[in-house]
Amino acid sequence: MRTCSCLSLFIWISLLHVVALSSLQERMNKYSEREKTLGLSEDRGKMLLRTKRGWMWNQFFLLEEYTGTDTQYVGKLHTDQDKGDGNLKYILTGDGAGSLFIIDENTGDIHAAKKLDREEKSLYVLRAKAIDRKTGRQVEPESEFIIKIHDINDNEPKFTKDLYTASVPEMSGVGTSVIQVMATDADDANYGNSAKIVYSILQGQPYFSIDPESGIIKTALPDMSRENREQYQVVIQAKDMGGQMGGLSGTTTVNITLTDVNNNPPRFPQSKYQLSSLESVPLGTPLGRVKANDPDVGENAEMEYSVVEGDGSDMFDIITDKDTQEGIITVKKQLDFEKKMVYSLRVEASNTHPDPRFRHLGPFKDTAVVKISVEDVDESPVFSKPFYLIEVDEDVKEGSIIGQVIAYDPDAMKNLIKYSVDRHTDMDRIFNIHSANGSIFTLKSLDRESFPWHNITITATEINNPKQSTHIPVFIRILDINDHAPEFAKYYETFVCENAKPGQLIQTISVMDKDDPPRGHKFFFEPVPEFPLNPNFTIVDNKDNTAGVLTRKDGYSRHKMNTYFLPILIFDNDYPIQSSTGTLTIRVCACDKQGNMQSCNAEALILSAGLSTGALIAILLCILILLILVVLFTALKRQRKKEPLIISKDDVRDNIVTYNDEGGGEEDTQAFDIGTLRNPEAREDSKHRRDIMPESIFQIRRTVPLWENIDVQDFIHRRLKENDSDPSAPPYDSLATYAYEGNDSIADSLSSLESLAADGNQDYDYLSDWGPRFKKLADMYGGDESDRD
Repeated sequence: MRTCSCLSLFIWISLLHVVALSSLQERMNKYSEREKTLGLSEDRGKMLLRTKRGWMWNQFFLLEEYTGTDTQYVGKLHTDQDKGDGNLKYILTGDGAGSLFIIDENTGDIHAAKKLDREEKSLYVLRAKAIDRKTGRQVEPESEFIIKIHDINDNEPKFTKDLYTASVPEMSGVGTSVIQVMATDADDANYGNSAKIVYSILQGQPYFSIDPESGIIKTALPDMSRENREQYQVVIQAKDMGGQMGGLSGTTTVNITLTDVNNNPPRFPQSKYQLSSLESVPLGTPLGRVKANDPDVGENAEMEYSVVEGDGSDMFDIITDKDTQEGIITVKKQLDFEKKMVYSLRVEASNTHPDPRFRHLGPFKDTAVVKISVEDVDESPVFSKPFYLIEVDEDVKEGSIIGQVIAYDPDAMKNLIKYSVDRHTDMDRIFNIHSANGSIFTLKSLDRESFPWHNITITATEINNPKQSTHIPVFIRILDINDHAPEFAKYYETFVCENAKPGQLIQTISVMDKDDPPRGHKFFFEPVPEFPLNPNFTIVDNKDNTAGVLTRKDGYSRHKMNTYFLPILIFDNDYPIQSSTGTLTIRVCACDKQGNMQSCNAEALILSAGLSTGALIAILLCILILLILVVLFTALKRQRKKEPLIISKDDVRDNIVTYNDEGGGEEDTQAFDIGTLRNPEAREDSKHRRDIMPESIFQIRRTVPLWENIDVQDFIHRRLKENDSDPSAPPYDSLATYAYEGNDSIADSLSSLESLAADGNQDYDYLSDWGPRFKKLADMYGGDESDRD
């Protein structure tokens, strides 16, 4: 075994001798220079020349994965200084020295102590030294050499992925690239065929093929259809040694999906469809769905539906549901059973994304016929307009007709219609409508300034079927009539200085008018006819709906006149002309030289009159005393009001008196003093009643004096008559006893219990004449038929 190893080593050394000599020569030159430098250092600067010697070694090679029982011989190190007497010692250092590589220190033989793997490390760099055993000095400089591990085919190819995913469009031509797979081999690609990989298909034929060198997978069959088969699983093998027998291999799986292309046109599953619809359905109501089938998916299966022809193309429409790719047929115009009962239309479904490559397969669209039957329903009345606008002057008389609405029954029966006002939109009952002809008339007067618009709702109802009704809005615009006079825009606080000069402007006035004439407002200002020429002030019309008040005399005196009243006539230019008189209050005030007001109050007038301080104090004291008297009088009056209503025994009116004892019967004369009734003059001097508040607006009624011997019964009857005729006396609680029942009342019973016995409708209009207390009852029973509806 050792002989074979030495023989192989000798062959490798012979082949690489030239390369090794060049590297060795360079290294020896460096070591020679270093020796020369060391020689100079040791011999104190004297030049020492040594005879050149060299190692007898070369590059070593070693096969990986050695499986023998003995150590693997690597090679031998030898120097020309070795005489064979055992005087030299070889030492090995570097990569793996002592662990992987062992050297015989006497002979220089190198052995590999362990099995080596080129894939882990393919090159080891070591250094060798030869030392004289006696002196311990190196006989040769340290030399570096290389042990290279030769590869054997011990690694199978491995793919970069265990699973590949790829896709290719359907209907692709033969040779269309799908995906490239790649495998790697850890063996040395520069040594033999251990790392030369060849690809092949184990599963997936005849649909796909693979390039043995590049690993590119291609389609092998033409016009593969996704609709027939979408998924393919291909198993690829990578084998080294150029695919020869004995090579190692690895496999991977490639999942290939055929992607969709638009190669299928849409097709309706049936050529005719039947739908039905009520004539009363609202616009846009879906009636049904149709769908064309397309085997494609995604945007290739997207379709657009349209109506191409038919007598129902104007009445119906079709829209596309993007989620389900269905065509939804909807109502485009209002249907009418009486006009047409059956419609026919042809609908078309076409692809929105056609592929020009497959136009030869035919048109990518299809058509079908849809029959739609209209079903009759009892329809509500229909007004002639969607809304009504009525304009009426605000001075129209009550009961005047201001407009008319018209409705008709669209059914073939042509039922009669009655009209009514929705009272929720006319709470004040300003308008009403004739139930038969739809004429709208007023119930109350109108006022544009209060309500310029009235929006009411009119209801049209079939008489035979009250459930069928229709509401329509009616907008009533109140037109303006010049019925308001202009007036001051605000209250003016005007003053004039005592030192004012003639022609001085003291106030500019403006006016307002509630009316709204179409040409705009135009106001005029004049003095009142009763005082055409005012000696104190002048009114000047500014022609811009304002007027100025100017002084007319030189200076004013507060002592003579502290306030002036200036009436001004204001009128507009609309028809009929409206006018009003506004009075401007002008106070005379003290002003400085610049015209700024200083004082206009009464205190300044008093001080200017020359009153002394003592007089002013006396006036203030008098005012204080008067205030105290008023307060005392008010307090006494309130205290008297807190007393019981009736505390005097002289009050002869009937009263309810509550006692906690039973009393003594007829013999008890202490319960009520009858003597008061027999002394009428005691009541003549009585004070005002304490149980009512005195009213100054009523005159004090003086009773007629009574004589002493008047009968008690006469006295009571007279008092009763006086109280009944007294308008200021409140209705006190009293007990009236009548000895007879009286005659029958001329008023009939108001009860509704006997209403069923009446032959026809009763007339309750007389309730309106009974006054405001019966207004609610009159509104309930006395209105027109439309009001009750």
